Amino acid sequence: MWKLARFTAKNLRQTRRFSAAIPGPCIVHKRGTDILHDPWFNKDTGFPLTERDRLGLRGLLPPRVISFEQQYDRFMESYRSLEHNTRGEPANVVALAKWRILNRLHDRNETLYYRVLIDNIRDFAPIIYTPTVGLVCQNYGGLFRRPRGMYFSAKDKGEMMSMIYNWPAEQVDMIVLTDGSRILGLGDLGVQGIGIPIGKLDIYVAAAGMNPQRILPVMLDVGTNNQKLLEDGLYLGLREPRLEGDEYLAIVDEFMEAVFTRWPKAIVQFEDFQMKWAFETLQRYRKRFCMFNDDIQGTAGVALAGLLGAVRAQGRPLTDFVKQKIVVVGAGSAGIGVLTMAKQVAWKMMGSPENMEANNQFWLLDKFGLITKDRKNLDPAAAPFARGFGPGEIEGLREGASLIEVIKKVKPHVLLGLSGVGGVFDEQVLKAMRESDSPRPAVFAMSNPTMNAECTAVDAFKYAGQNIVFASGSPFENVDLGNGKVGHVNQANNMYLFPGIGLGTLLSGAHFISDGMMQAAAECLASYMTDEEIQKGILFPSISSIRHITSEVGAAIIHAAVAEELAEGHGEIGLKELMHMSKEETLNYVARNMWYPVYSPLVHEK
Repeated sequence: MWKLARFTAKNLRQTRRFSAAIPGPCIVHKRGTDILHDPWFNKDTGFPLTERDRLGLRGLLPPRVISFEQQYDRFMESYRSLEHNTRGEPANVVALAKWRILNRLHDRNETLYYRVLIDNIRDFAPIIYTPTVGLVCQNYGGLFRRPRGMYFSAKDKGEMMSMIYNWPAEQVDMIVLTDGSRILGLGDLGVQGIGIPIGKLDIYVAAAGMNPQRILPVMLDVGTNNQKLLEDGLYLGLREPRLEGDEYLAIVDEFMEAVFTRWPKAIVQFEDFQMKWAFETLQRYRKRFCMFNDDIQGTAGVALAGLLGAVRAQGRPLTDFVKQKIVVVGAGSAGIGVLTMAKQVAWKMMGSPENMEANNQFWLLDKFGLITKDRKNLDPAAAPFARGFGPGEIEGLREGASLIEVIKKVKPHVLLGLSGVGGVFDEQVLKAMRESDSPRPAVFAMSNPTMNAECTAVDAFKYAGQNIVFASGSPFENVDLGNGKVGHVNQANNMYLFPGIGLGTLLSGAHFISDGMMQAAAECLASYMTDEEIQKGILFPSISSIRHITSEVGAAIIHAAVAEELAEGHGEIGLKELMHMSKEETLNYVARNMWYPVYSPLVHEK
C-alpha cells in the first residue's frame, strides 16, 4: 500500500514553487479588442504599458495598471459583498448568484479565475462542482450565455472526425464526457448536463494543475426522454427521444475514434451515464482507449477509502475489512462499482476465491429490496452480489426483504447509500443501526446533490448514535453533540481521487487504466489520515489540501503503472527514469508538472 506523506506548509510551498515559476513569453496572433475578448489572454487592467503598446491596447483600457494581486483582492471583495447582500435569500438563489459571479470571471479572465479557485477551493468547490452544479444543469437553458466545450449530437453522425479539428487546441490531455442521461441524482437532463464536464474539468485545473488550454468538456447529445425538457422553449438540445442499442453505441464509437485519432495520448473520463451505458462503455473501451468511468471507479475508490477508514476507526487492523458486514442501498453504476472494488480488495486480503465465496460480506438492495439469486430478470451487473442460500446467509432474509428487515437481521458494520433517494435512511432505519455488531458503526449517505442524500448528518448522529462514523457525498456542517463533542462530517467526494487518477495516468504515459492503478489510488487516500484523526471520526482530509493529496494520488498511480508494466513515460521523462524514481522523486515529478495561474508576457506575431 502506498503510504501518503503528511501535508505541510512546506509541501504546498514546494508545489507552488515548481508550478508557478516565471513563465516564458506567450506568442499571440491577435491584437487590440480581439485580445480583450479572449479569456485566456485577457489580463483586464493588468496589461503593463509595454504590452499595451505592442498589442495595440493603448486607449482601450483605463490608464491605471492594476497588479494581479490587486485584481485578485478586488474580485474577492466583490464576492464577499455579494455574500453580504444575499443574506436571508433562499439557498438556491444564493448558490446561483455565487455561480454567476464566478462564471462571469471565467468568461472574461481565465487566469484570474483559476487563481481565485485554487486559493479558495474549499469555499468555491461546492459552487462550481457539487452540489450547485446540479442546480446549474437544471437551469442551463436560462443560464446559457456563451458556449464552453464541444457538442456532438446524433445529427453529426459521419462528421465527428472532421468536427474534432474545430477545437483550437493543438493538444488535449483531459476530456470529460457525458451524455446527460443520469446527471447526479437528477436523472435525464439531456444537453443541459454539459455543466458536469465543465465543473469536473475546473476541479482538474484547481486540484491537479491540468493546463486549462489542454482540457475539453464534451456533451454527447443523443436526445432526451425528459418530456419536460422536450416541451421547454429554452431547451438547447435535440428534441427527440434518446437513441438506444446499436444506434447509440455507433455514435459513441465514432466520437472515441475521432478523439484518439487527433489526440492519441488524451484521457477520457466518462461521467453521469445511465447505468446500462456506464458499464457497457467501460467494458467496451477500457482496453482500447485510455479512459475510465468516474461514477463506477472514482466513486468506488473514495468509498473504499472510507470503508477502510471505518475499520481503523473501530481500532481494528485493515485486514479485518474482510469481516465487515456491509449493506449497500443502490444497485446503480456507483453502488456496483463500490462493491466490485471492495470485493477485489477483500479477495486480495483473503488470498483465494474459495475463501471469498465462503465470506460473502455484502448485502445489496435496490428499490425492490434485497437482491437475491431468486430475482427475476436479475441485472448481470448486480448478479455477482446477489445473495444465495449457502454459507453466511441469514435465515428469514429472502428476495425483496426491506432495508429495515436487512439491518435488523444482519446488524451491519456499515450502511452505505448510493440510491439517489433522499431520506431513505429514515429515523427507523438509523435507529436500527444502533444494534450493529460494530462498536462504532458507519453510515455513509453518499448520493448527490444534497436533496438526494439518504439522510442528513444531524439525523444520522441523532438517531444512529453519537459514536457513529459519518460520510456524505454532499457537504454538511459538523454536528454539535453537546458537552464539547463534535460529530465529524466526512464528505466522501470523488474530487479526492479523479484529479490524481487523471494526472498520474497522463504523467505515467499509460494507455490503459487498470484495476490495480485504481486500487492504488484508493489505498493511497485511505492511508492519508493519522490514527488520532481516524479515532475522532475524521476519514478524509480537508479539501484545502487538495493539490497535495492529488500529488500523492498521482504518484501512487505512476508507481502502480510502472509495477504493472503499463507506463511508457511522458515528455522528456521516459520509462527508464520512471522506473528508477523514489517515492519522493515521483511526488516532486508530479508537483513540477502542475500548472499554476500567473500572467505570461504576451508577444504578438503575425
